[in-house]
Formats: sequence, structure tokens, C-alpha cells
Amino acid sequence: MSVGGLRRSLGKLAPGYAQTGDVDDPLQGIDAALLRYRVMAYIVGTGLAVLVFVGVPLQYGAGIAQVDAIAGPIHGFLYIIYLLAAVDLARRARFTLLQMAAMVGAGFIPLLAFVIEHRVTTRLRAALASAGEERALRDRASQREAPTPRRVDPTRRPSPPPDGRT
Repeated sequence: MSVGGLRRSLGKLAPGYAQTGDVDDPLQGIDAALLRYRVMAYIVGTGLAVLVFVGVPLQYGAGIAQVDAIAGPIHGFLYIIYLLAAVDLARRARFTLLQMAAMVGAGFIPLLAFVIEHRVTTRLRAALASAGEERALRDRASQREAPTPRRVDPTRRPSPPPDGRT
């Protein structure tokens, strides 16, 4: 197997494995990953709030265990999807381990998912805006540096040299 074939195989097995030049834009896909994370953060945060603030009091205060029996497994399943979305976003945005731990822990503490989601969104939108400005400046600079091509008329004869020799 050639080196190129091995790299392609590794790229399919481990999507995070990228070679120099594989991705033109390092921020590619962050918008979609951020949207997935935000949706799952709201769903998991709401599910955990219902579980803790409605289900637990009903179970222990009124003896009604149906809310916990229904909301608990649903929250557990959705939390796994939330983890995948959080890890995907953290990988794409190159978050630190502490930032990723905060995102993961937000699914355990009621209402923390909303706070962490807001902080992550604010930070990434600022980073995307500055990256967009840098990209626009780079594009403008490359347009200024590129010389305009000189058009040559194929029917025109070349002019004689300035000293008069032909």
C-alpha cells in the first residue's frame, strides 16, 4: 500500500487526522458544529432541568416516579449525543482540555448547559468574526499585489527599437 493510500485510509478511520494542505480553511465546519452543539445544549439542559426540578420532587414528594422513569433514560440518551456534538466542536475549535471539560460537565449540573453554551457561542462568534476580517484583509492585499496582465494584440506589429535599427 502506498503512503497516499495509507493516509486516505487513516483519514477515513480517524477523521481528526489531517495532513498539511488537506483543509484550506482551519475554521471550516465550525458554524455547523456550533449549531449542532447549541441545539443539543438546549435540549439536554431543558431535559435535565425537567428531571431535577420536576421529576425528583414529584418522585420523592408525591410518590410519582413516572416523570423520572421517562425523562431519565431520554436525558441519558440525548446526553451521549450532546457529548459527541461537544467533542466535535471542541476538536474543530481547538479548545483546551479545561474548556472541553466545562462543556462535558454542563450536562450534569442543572442550568449550567445554558451558561456554558452562551460562553462558547460568544467566544466562537468573536473568533469567527476576527478570522473573517483577517481573511478579507488578506484577500484585498493579494488583489493589490497581483499585477494586471498586459494584453497583447496579435495583429499589431512590434515597434522598432528606440535607436532606429531594424
